[in-house]
Amino acid sequence: MMTDVVESSGGPARHDEPAGADPTETDPTGAAAARTGTGDTAAAERIVAIRERIDEIDRTLIALWQERAALSQEVGVTRMASGGTRLVLSREREILERFRTELGADGTQLALLLLRAGRGPL
Repeated sequence: MMTDVVESSGGPARHDEPAGADPTETDPTGAAAARTGTGDTAAAERIVAIRERIDEIDRTLIALWQERAALSQEVGVTRMASGGTRLVLSREREILERFRTELGADGTQLALLLLRAGRGPL
């Protein structure tokens, strides 16, 4: 029976092994095929290399996300300490527009998440 599940990475994965089966036992190419989804050695090696780069990018994105949130929070604290407002909506609109222009609808969603990380929920 084939079922959809969500892996810890958040993406869908297809499993057609019997429950409790070791994929290296049902797949003659072994663990590499279980990890990459292909029995082709060259393709599996390329997938591993690409995933290593993706993991590097993810680490960088996470670090930048955290830095951006901290800087944004510092801006808010500084602004409020000087008698300013908690939010500057025109600035938020600029950010939303920049991300929408560059990335489309997904960019808008990303920008909303970034803004929330820096200022908290409204």
